[in-house]
Amino acid sequence: MTRPPTRIYVVDDHPLMREGLAAIIGSQNDLEICGAAASMRESLAEIAVQRPDLVIVDLSLKDGLGLDLIKAIHERLPAQRMLVVSAYDEKIYAERALRSGALGYVNKQEAETVLLSAIRCVLAGRRFVSDQILQRLLGQAVGDRGAESSDPVDKLTDRELEIFRLIGQGVAPGEIARRLHISPHTVDSHREKIRNKLGLENGRALMQHAMRWVLDHE
Repeated sequence: MTRPPTRIYVVDDHPLMREGLAAIIGSQNDLEICGAAASMRESLAEIAVQRPDLVIVDLSLKDGLGLDLIKAIHERLPAQRMLVVSAYDEKIYAERALRSGALGYVNKQEAETVLLSAIRCVLAGRRFVSDQILQRLLGQAVGDRGAESSDPVDKLTDRELEIFRLIGQGVAPGEIARRLHISPHTVDSHREKIRNKLGLENGRALMQHAMRWVLDHE
């Protein structure tokens, strides 16, 4: 009896990316796409019903950050295997993705063969990251201080980092609140915490620092 294909669900807010992933995955006889979505809300509902073997998640979604989706899925379905495929800087986000519940991280600039290797690795229950990130994680595990990041931005929480990134993109506080489904007061509170953690003098310095950071990392 032929074994049914492994079922994969894709969450990405870019239609061309969803179509591209579907084409790559569909080219494999043992893999198939069982669904796709552009938002957290839509994907959470469908994943609960579909129960795919693997969920591929982008970090930039229409209604929030992919890290929040990973955490929500992991909380509701602890055994669900997830792989992040994102254009975001792996040095900044890979460890956060793993801590949130994903088993692997692949940059969108990687070759198709790397993506397929990551998919099969995660499906087997193993972690998949680049050699650079692996060496950093191993260094941290053995207490190598050289493996610790010296960038103060890495000390931000996931929510603070997302707000910092949106500030750097020039998104107004009210729009940040709308996108993240939080109050403007909460955004202001996060902005103040970010400013203090980064040792910045005022809101103008925060915006300038955030804009430079986005240019360097996205």
